Parts: sequence; structure tokens; C-alpha cells
Amino acid sequence: MVMNKNSLAVGIIAEYNPFHNGHAYHIRKAKEMTQADYCIVVMSGDFVQRGAPAIYDKYTRTAMALSCGADLVIEIPSVFASSSAEDFAACGVALLNNLGVAGSLCFGSECGDVEKLSGIASILATEPTVYTKELRKELKKGATFPEARNQALISCGILKNEESSVLVSPNNILGIEYCKALYRQKSPIVPVTLSRKGCGYHDTSLVTEHFSSATGIRKALYDNPDILKDAESALIQVPAAVRQMMAQGYPVFPEDFSALLNTSLLKLDHEGIPFHKYADVSEELGARLFKQLTDFLPFEERINRLKTRQYTYTRISRALLHIALGITSHETALGRNAGYAPYARVLGFKKTSANLMGEIKKRGNIPLITKTADARLILSGTAWSMLQRDFYCSHIYQTIVQNKYHIQMKNEFTHSVVIL
Repeated sequence: MVMNKNSLAVGIIAEYNPFHNGHAYHIRKAKEMTQADYCIVVMSGDFVQRGAPAIYDKYTRTAMALSCGADLVIEIPSVFASSSAEDFAACGVALLNNLGVAGSLCFGSECGDVEKLSGIASILATEPTVYTKELRKELKKGATFPEARNQALISCGILKNEESSVLVSPNNILGIEYCKALYRQKSPIVPVTLSRKGCGYHDTSLVTEHFSSATGIRKALYDNPDILKDAESALIQVPAAVRQMMAQGYPVFPEDFSALLNTSLLKLDHEGIPFHKYADVSEELGARLFKQLTDFLPFEERINRLKTRQYTYTRISRALLHIALGITSHETALGRNAGYAPYARVLGFKKTSANLMGEIKKRGNIPLITKTADARLILSGTAWSMLQRDFYCSHIYQTIVQNKYHIQMKNEFTHSVVIL
């Protein structure tokens, strides 16, 4: 593995929804494999890529990461945190590029073969004639896009027949998107992958002998709100320090945002604003959504009623979340045109990472935001608009938490950076 001689850190793009033993293992192994002094985590804020609220707020999840080996946590702008895998990856990579200190990007994958994933990524990034010809041929036969893509990659010699499942596994897909973003952005950052251990991404079971998935932990917390009352013995699938934070935290779920979505739909219709103005909402999906306008449904039930072979659960969930948060297609396009990451919002860092912060200030090529009160003096144009959207999304999240638990939370202008 050839590393950038000027690198200080390994980067990880994550959601930690919530943080668990597998994530702690990933951070530890990433540092070992790359011999990096520091680990920078680029993390979703209060909403995540599958189109849902994070189970715990971004500051709590930042503290979880810092307590288990991360040295610096940067927020992925909300416009891309809940976007497609391609945009999510492109934004994460752009942030690491712009910080100027990351020599490698370490991600988990079911495949465990970074050369294989990079090879697929280069084909998808460049779309050579031989690939596009095979892709069109398969689509004409009636294959779905994923099926056609798989067959085209097999025809190009990138995949073997027995490897067709590579593009089905969620972490492989994200890994390919990371590699594709590195390729397109001409990044010097080296991709490194770690074979995923334990339960699969969508597995809802809790196990003790392997790493449980975040999905399984979220389900356990939803099914049994009292599971953390004995924080010493419950949920051994997460580190002890994280269990304590969970026990003191305020978990939220998609259903908690049902009223917000229902109200948003009614308001937009009343004002004559088309649903397809919003990111990930096609005209067809918007029309189907209009037919449900006065069905005041729970968030997840509405998704299930809209789901088809063409529109996956996650795609619809993202579309509905974008309506609820007011994220438009135009806003997303502006973010892309601004290079995905025109600023780096610091959520937290270790006291021992002072040298890392100093080097970022020297080498980085985007503003580093540590005090929200100063941001207006530093940012302008699209960058300032994107950060304002981050504030807005987090304030919505905080409002939902406050209403659910009858507590008072600090807002984006009173909450300080997490320092451990």
C-alpha cells in the first residue's frame, strides 16, 4: 500500500446510527492498517442517508465516536447526508480532500477486495464504450438497471459470473461509490477496505458472538425503550462508554416525524408548490403522493404504500424526508456545483488532536467552522446557504426531541463543539 507521505490521518465516512462495537473495531483497524496518527470521521448530522432521522443527535454520536478512537468529527452537510449513495460518497470524499491531511480512506465492505471495488468504480466513473454498449443491450432485453449493470461488467471482464452479488451488498455499493468519487476528484487519498464482520447491514437480530448491525440495535431500542435501564449489562453490542451515553440520550425514530411530513404535504399543496420540486421526488412519485394527501399516515406506512419495484423503500424515504426538510433539487444541484463541500463544520475533536487541527488550518483549502456565530463572517453564497440548511434541519430535529421528551435542548448557536 503506497501512502501519501504528507498524510497525518486516515479518513472514515460514517453515520454511527448508532455507534457499536463494529465501528470501534473499524476505527482501531483503520489506524493499524494505515499507520495513521489520527482518525478523521466525516459523519452525517441529524439525518442519515437512508432518508431518516438519526436515532441520536449528532453531538451525542460525535461523543460516542471520540470516546472510541476517533480524533476529529466533521459534519456532512445535510443536503448530501440524506442524498443518494453517489452524492453522499462524493461529499464525504470532497471533505477529506479539502482538509488536506488524510492519506487514506478506510471503509468496510462485504467483498474485502479493494482492487476489485476500485476496478468496478473506474468503469462506472468513465463509462467506456464497451461497457455502455453492453449496458444498453441488456436494458433492451428488459433487465432492471442493477441486472443490466452486472451483466455489462461481466462482459467487460471486471466481474466473474459468481461475483455478481458484489453490486447487491450495501457496503460494497458504498465502497464503489467512495472509489468512484476518489477517481473523479483526482484525489491522492488511497482507498483501503476492511472485510465486514458479523451481521449484515439489514440484519435486525442482536448477537453476542459477532458484531450486530446498527439496524438490529435500532430495532432493539424501538421494541424495548427500557432496554438501557441497566446500562452496565444491556446491549453488550456497543462499547460501555457508548451504552452510558445511550442511557442518557433521547432516541427518535421515523414515526416521530410523521406529523411534520403530513403537515408539510398539506402546506405545499395549499401553496401550489409541486412535490417534484424536492430532491428525489419524480413527477410520477409526486402524483402518487398527491393521491394520499389527506391520508394522515405514519412515516413508514406512507413509504410502504408508495413502494414499487421502481421506487425502493430507501428512495421513497429520502424523497419524503426532503419534502419534510425542504431540500429541493435546485439546492442539491447548487451544492454539487460548489464542489459538494465548500466548508468543514467541526462537531468535535480530542484534546490530543491539537497538532491535527493545526495542520488542517495550514493545509486545508476550505473554511473550518468551529464557532457557528462566526460562520456568517467566513462563508458566503452557496456555502452559507448550505450551512443555514444544516442549522434548519438540526433545529427541526431538536424540536421533535424536545416535544417527545419534554426537555430543553441547546440549539445550533448555543451548543459548543464536543471536546473530549
